[in-house]
Amino acid sequence: MALVTFLLCSPSSGQDGLQLFHKMQTALGGAEKIAAIHDLEQQVRAETWDGNGRRLGEVRKRTRWVRPDYLRLDQVGPGSTYVLYFDGTSGWEILPDKRVADLVGGELKFAQKYVRDFVLNTLLADRDPRYQITSPAPNVVRISDGDVAHQLDITLDPASWLPVKTTSISLADPAHPIPSETVTTEWETVRGIRFARRWSVFRSGVRLAEATVERTTLNSGIKPSDLAVKPPDLAPVMSRQ
Repeated sequence: MALVTFLLCSPSSGQDGLQLFHKMQTALGGAEKIAAIHDLEQQVRAETWDGNGRRLGEVRKRTRWVRPDYLRLDQVGPGSTYVLYFDGTSGWEILPDKRVADLVGGELKFAQKYVRDFVLNTLLADRDPRYQITSPAPNVVRISDGDVAHQLDITLDPASWLPVKTTSISLADPAHPIPSETVTTEWETVRGIRFARRWSVFRSGVRLAEATVERTTLNSGIKPSDLAVKPPDLAPVMSRQ
């Protein structure tokens, strides 16, 4: 049904969606400032729960990204310690048992979705001909390439035009895609650009994480080759700053 709705969106709906998108873009710092970001490093701390509400413990994740699609994730947490590198086409991961594996199948799809939905890519979706931007409901921006599994619905605060909720399909478990919502509760400004500082993650309506950003660094000169280096001890490399 969602796909049918997307295909039947009227031009006025698309125009309304683009207008909302540009309001959001401006509220977050403006398209030119966003496009000027070449690389990002961010470290996040999160409290996590399982699907039954049982606390799992603290997870720490270090994300490094270089435009357009180079990605490195280093994460430490109960049952979820791993390292992942992706160059936009292929990559590798280090699993919790320290086995190194190429990204294939569901893990490759996870990495592809991660960079496709990465905030600094999403905020420039109006510059990418793959995407159509519409508005399926008041104050909601939909970004879609025609595949419902890739679709993002972003709910905006009509007072500030900042995103308050993003709805998508999660591939955290690639074998079991499920609806996911990210609800932002606090913002910070880094070099003139607004970034979420605190947010909660829900999957199928169940809270799984509450995250807080410890540090965000922009345009520090990260090179793609930096991201491709495997740690000698095959353990995640966290920031020392």
